[in-house]
Amino acid sequence: MALRPGYRGRLAPSPTGYLHVGHACTFRLAASRAAEAGGELILRNDDLDRDRVRPVYVAAFLEDLRWLGLKWTEGPDLGGPHAPYSQSERLPLYRAALERLHAGGWVYPCRCSRRDILAAIAAPHAGDDEPLYPGTCRNAPLVPLPPAEPLGKGTSTEPRISWRFRVPDGETVTFRDGHFGDQRFVAGADFGDFVVWRPDGLPAYQLACVVDDAAMQITEVVRGADLLASTARQLLLYRALGLVPPAFHHAPLVTDATGQRLAKRHDALSLRALRERGLTPAEALKLTRP
Repeated sequence: MALRPGYRGRLAPSPTGYLHVGHACTFRLAASRAAEAGGELILRNDDLDRDRVRPVYVAAFLEDLRWLGLKWTEGPDLGGPHAPYSQSERLPLYRAALERLHAGGWVYPCRCSRRDILAAIAAPHAGDDEPLYPGTCRNAPLVPLPPAEPLGKGTSTEPRISWRFRVPDGETVTFRDGHFGDQRFVAGADFGDFVVWRPDGLPAYQLACVVDDAAMQITEVVRGADLLASTARQLLLYRALGLVPPAFHHAPLVTDATGQRLAKRHDALSLRALRERGLTPAEALKLTRP
């Protein structure tokens, strides 16, 4: 997909731990593509994980991004025309999107826990963070959405529920990635019905990401290759919501010395730790193995 005029890229760290050199590579790439296009770079705080988000991690990613020499034109620290830039402050937008999906018959309530799903299938879908849903609740009668607060939390007499997007089984979702080229995923085979609203009353990553990228007029999403399948899911959401999708550019994942993908548990390779050891950003990036 060709880049559109008026380039708008974004950085979207999640403050659930300290950023590591893998994040640095992806964020540097996003910033460089925005600069090469003469466009804007937007910083968004993806802080919807209530259990793991900490204010100290928000302060840390701002320090780390500045240490890397990155500059953005809109964000939680700067404001801008698409404020607020923290997802925890954008819940009404996600609720409105869920209501549109519900009105269009795209979502249904699901009472299955992750344990229930894993018990119903042989194993999680290979290479994916979300198991291939077996369709246990797919044919249940559609019910009205509960009140916006607390959406999906349930009561003492009603179990907590999530809301799943009903994928068009057998449809091939294709897109051209800026790095990996043509991509092809089959709905119902490569991924199943996926959660768009969690039992804790908050939007899932797929829905929040689509709503925000569209509202902030992002023209290209730069992120890691582990999210290629998520792009296929999100393209279905863009279509269901009547939104124009951005272009996508997925970066190769960075691994440690054993070949394992870096995660926030790799404290020794966190940007904070490397900075405290006296490394420069250039020296830190040399530690990567794409």
